[in-house]
Amino acid sequence: MTTIPLRAASTRGGPAVAGPLLRSPLLVWAAIYGNVLTFLGPTPLIPIPTPLGQAIAQGMLPLALILTLLANPGLVLRLNVPMALLTVLSVLALAVSIHNDFLVGSAYRAVRLVLFVLVLWPLTPWWGHADRPLLRAHLRCLRVVTVSVLMGAVVAPGAAFSEEGRLRGAIWPIPPPQVAHYAAVLLGCTIVLWFVGEVGGRTTLVTVAGAGAALIESHTRTALAAMLLGIIVAGASLFLRHPRVRHAAAVTALVAGLAAGLAGPWILAWLSRGQDAQQASQLTGRTKVWTAVANAPRTWVQAAFGTGLSNKSYNGLPIDSNWVATFLELGWVGIAVQVVLLAFLAGWALARRGTEGAIALFIVTYCLVASFTETGLGDASPYLLELVVAGSVLARPAWTRADVL
Repeated sequence: MTTIPLRAASTRGGPAVAGPLLRSPLLVWAAIYGNVLTFLGPTPLIPIPTPLGQAIAQGMLPLALILTLLANPGLVLRLNVPMALLTVLSVLALAVSIHNDFLVGSAYRAVRLVLFVLVLWPLTPWWGHADRPLLRAHLRCLRVVTVSVLMGAVVAPGAAFSEEGRLRGAIWPIPPPQVAHYAAVLLGCTIVLWFVGEVGGRTTLVTVAGAGAALIESHTRTALAAMLLGIIVAGASLFLRHPRVRHAAAVTALVAGLAAGLAGPWILAWLSRGQDAQQASQLTGRTKVWTAVANAPRTWVQAAFGTGLSNKSYNGLPIDSNWVATFLELGWVGIAVQVVLLAFLAGWALARRGTEGAIALFIVTYCLVASFTETGLGDASPYLLELVVAGSVLARPAWTRADVL
């Protein structure tokens, strides 16, 4: 990949003068992260009306656009493949969505995706910095969200566990699968950084306790499986270089064996979530919706380019699969763009190696595994933010001969 700054950028503090909070990417990232915290109200604990909560979440996007102009007033950009692919995806979504039968809703989602990508472009000068500012900003947002969920569980346990005993956000209405997503990514990234000695033992222990509790109490199997596989892949890339990884692998294997013997029934009960074999094999009814989408009549144009962005449902039922939803909304072309994006980041991570490669491998693996039963790679979502974080840690510093991969 060739990274080309459009104007000279500082390799330490981003474009222009570093130092003030407004000249850092943190506030921009917090605002755009707030935008993807979809308000599914009403809130159980704080009486925020649904229209107001939705307005707050959607208002974070124009706020992020203003903040990104303050952080990068010269609009310094670094051209790179991941952002180019996201731009192609957003333009495709807009071109298709304006022909959707539900024009207003579909076009609104497409415009939001375009603005979402436009906000991310001025953050590219911070790609490749040694202190990984976008990763640090993302982890801070994850910590805030996870702490808010745990606080809600302590203050109002009845509201926090109101969805069939699964942990949800009681302060801000975060559904259990999203609680698990945020906790799993925070936990996985922290463990990978602990592998290489960049996070201390105390911080790791607190994160494992807090994020681990949120993940387990959310009863979300997809997030757990994606996190574990992501840690395994990231750890394998560090296995020969870091003794801590080898020691952790040995201890984990021992603990897993003991847990399987001593807590086997509890683990099976947690995994089954009260479902029988038929429900589990149908992924809680998801496969029926997927089959209906696949068998729906469509023209070759709709098969190639989709029908436009939607609320990720079909006949009133949630699709709950990124690939099925992308096929419906953006067709085979949209799927191809997403596959190229994931493959490029994975290949780049394997070539980069070290801490940056391990973090990126964890993120890419997590997003790939979770994409089979969750949506997000084709719309403004935490998944796209995480892929941007992966690209940012893999990039080389600006204005060096190593800019070409």
